[in-house]
Amino acid sequence: MLLSFAQFEREVIGERVRDKIAASKKKGIWVGGSVPLGYASIDKKLVIVPEDAEKVRTIFRRYLEVGSITALAQDLQRQEIRTRRQILSNGKIRGDISFGVGPLAQLLKNQFYIGEAVYHGEVSRGEHEPILDRALFQAVQEKLAVQTIARKNKLRGSSAVLIGRIFDDHSNRMSPTHSNKQGERYRYYVSHAVVQGRKADGGVLSRAPGPELESMVVAAVCQQLQRCDIDGQLIPSGDRDLIERYVDRITVKPDAIEVRWLKTNPQDASSVAHGSEPAPSMTVLHWTASTRAPKGVVHALPERSTINPETHSGLLEAIAKARLWIDDLVKGRAQSLAEIAHREGKVERHIRLLAPLAFVSPPVILAVLDGVAPPFKLNVTSVAAALPHLWTEQMRRFARTG
Repeated sequence: MLLSFAQFEREVIGERVRDKIAASKKKGIWVGGSVPLGYASIDKKLVIVPEDAEKVRTIFRRYLEVGSITALAQDLQRQEIRTRRQILSNGKIRGDISFGVGPLAQLLKNQFYIGEAVYHGEVSRGEHEPILDRALFQAVQEKLAVQTIARKNKLRGSSAVLIGRIFDDHSNRMSPTHSNKQGERYRYYVSHAVVQGRKADGGVLSRAPGPELESMVVAAVCQQLQRCDIDGQLIPSGDRDLIERYVDRITVKPDAIEVRWLKTNPQDASSVAHGSEPAPSMTVLHWTASTRAPKGVVHALPERSTINPETHSGLLEAIAKARLWIDDLVKGRAQSLAEIAHREGKVERHIRLLAPLAFVSPPVILAVLDGVAPPFKLNVTSVAAALPHLWTEQMRRFARTG
């Protein structure tokens, strides 16, 4: 009984502490924790550190100039702009390293820098002094939103069905890339650590063949579903739908592939029908001698698809940029196409050529995303130069009719 009362008292105290923290955060009071770059904690108050604050402003301005978080990380590395250096109580040094893509993405979205405190989705005016003006912060948020749409469009248009879910054995995300040899196109996945010049942080297997990996993972899903034959033939819903619906994370190791399933277990439906036990949360697939790819070596199957994913991605990204440019003109963030050209580092003719892409009809965009439009017509120049004003005419000219 005494233990029960003690446990109850601990729970009550914990709840009161959480309520006090929540009330303080709603008032904009900083209650401790990690101090954002640009600030220092003095007498339990956050004050601006001028040198670090200017570093934050530089990061935001440079993002608008270079156009992507990956390019921003590389630019900061060239300028030797690094994370804050901290000396811990035990004498060890924390920080003073190059900015990674993930931390930069979090920094660019942090409303703390415009004097706001966010708690459980509620925004309050903070007690601290802002580092950024709201116009700069908002411009960055809009560009981030455009890039998010473009990235999602690129993922849907890519033939690399494992993108966004595949990691090396050091938890680095792996991205699709390809090479051409003697007229054949070879696809593979490469570790972000290698792409970003951090080879020492990469996994044991820095590259892996795309088609072989995809075939193994899709076959594993099929086996879990018990809806395909022993050869692992694709079920009617398609490999991309299978991966998105059932696979949470794929980890590539030198001798195995770990497939972690989503909470919606891929065998749930078939388990009910067949009375079998639920499938495990993870499946381990072993590489064979014919599919295993040693470090730095790619043994990939040639890509045979007649649709060119890079062309799709280029068109979708151009449409997203064109929409941003027109929005800048409408909202007064830019006064002319010449100003936009100077900002983007392009000639004005290039901007004028692509600007009409802002008015591509939604049905045509969906056709591009779904890969049902004829690939020989899907290039930025031909679409921008011959874009009809009427959406119905756009559909007739650019969408597949058969």
